[in-house]
Amino acid sequence: MIRLDGRKVLVTGGSRGIGRATALLFAQAGADVALSYVSNQKAAEEVLKSVEKLGRRCLVYKAEMSSRSDIDRMVGDILAKWGELDTLVNNAGVWTYLEMGRMDDAVYRETIGINVDGVFYATNAVVPAMKEHGRGWIINVTSTAGVRGEALHSHYAASKGALHALTKSLAVELAPFGIRVNAVAPGWVDTDMSAPSFSEPGFKEKVRQTIPLRRIPPAEDIAGPILFLASDLARHVTGEILDVNGGSVLCGG
Repeated sequence: MIRLDGRKVLVTGGSRGIGRATALLFAQAGADVALSYVSNQKAAEEVLKSVEKLGRRCLVYKAEMSSRSDIDRMVGDILAKWGELDTLVNNAGVWTYLEMGRMDDAVYRETIGINVDGVFYATNAVVPAMKEHGRGWIINVTSTAGVRGEALHSHYAASKGALHALTKSLAVELAPFGIRVNAVAPGWVDTDMSAPSFSEPGFKEKVRQTIPLRRIPPAEDIAGPILFLASDLARHVTGEILDVNGGSVLCGG
């Protein structure tokens, strides 16, 4: 039902999980897709092949999301090749353990660098082109942790809470230029990121029981709401934090 023919999309962290599912769904909807990855080149190239099989163009970039120079180089190359970049999905992120009182500074800095700085850098890089063309769609992938908090992952929760504030701020700032800014906040998702936790005996079932819909969604269930927010079906929606968690957190953004 949703068509995005002619759209040019950048999905950060697009080689696996939510990013991969989003890249493929956008391609199915008719968009050309660029994606970034940090280490798994093989997985990124597999996404590229899948997008091209769908008849759409795809660009792949190795980029460290905490590096402004990497991001500026990537966005500059996309604009040089495609002439426009109208949609940005800020998906790249990390989820790591951190116990307060025993803080590992490297872990903390990595989380803030990727989850917050990377979103600022990518958004800053694409906004001038969006303003020039008078349109744009930015979707930040956040987390329910940004609203409810998360013990032993306070740095992660803080980073996602920052993105909620950024989403609302930019929605107002960029609206006069025809740019909509929203966020999708997943709960538990069955991806590589959560696999180590789910490998603990009984834990996955315990999590499932806490979700009113009694299911742990695949990445595709998050990609759908992202596509919706980038479509004209959501043309009057901006500054929204869309919770996608099966009813487990009902406090919004």
